[in-house]
Amino acid sequence: MQKTVLTRTEKTKRLALSGILIAMATVLSFIKVFEWPFGGSITAASMLPLAILGYTYGVRWGLAVGLVHGVIQAITGATMSSAFAGQGAGAVAAICLIDYFIAFSVIGLSGMFKGRIKNHTVGFALGTAVAVFLRYICHVTSGYIFFKSYADWFFGEVMANDFSAMLMEKCSPDLLGLIYSVIYNAAYMLPELVITTVCAVLVITLVPPVRREMIKSK
Repeated sequence: MQKTVLTRTEKTKRLALSGILIAMATVLSFIKVFEWPFGGSITAASMLPLAILGYTYGVRWGLAVGLVHGVIQAITGATMSSAFAGQGAGAVAAICLIDYFIAFSVIGLSGMFKGRIKNHTVGFALGTAVAVFLRYICHVTSGYIFFKSYADWFFGEVMANDFSAMLMEKCSPDLLGLIYSVIYNAAYMLPELVITTVCAVLVITLVPPVRREMIKSK
């Protein structure tokens, strides 16, 4: 397979567009459509700019810009959330790796079906949905490893119903921690998946200049 060689103008354009869309993703991440009282919030399609870059310039570039965004999110997360509270240095490093660096890098996989699915709208929508779901898996993994101790609080105080009481009685601490992480992260990540995928379809369908750029670029 022949490697595409970019001209200086193309490189400059790619870097400039990537910087603009990373900044847009960062701004959108602060716009909360809904915020759960127990933690976790739904943003205004903050992953869409990263997904656009991943589809436009390919998986490798998408992973790179996702990582850059993940670093920015880790920095803001350290100052604006309690994610690192009470954690040792090793745990903080691992949380950064899973919850930020990997979790946001995988959004760049939105272009995984470009060239494999002829319909670009379908390919972009499916790639975006899979990429966001992979981010959800990252958060579930991190939640199980580092935050499963919150399971008793979540099921005992936040949910506090017959179903949660049954879970607390029947499940081992490890299984309860896994169920907690699956439910907690699904509460905000599954709506994010739907919102981002719907917006991805709208952008590539209704904004011709963006569609042309996404389709022609490799």
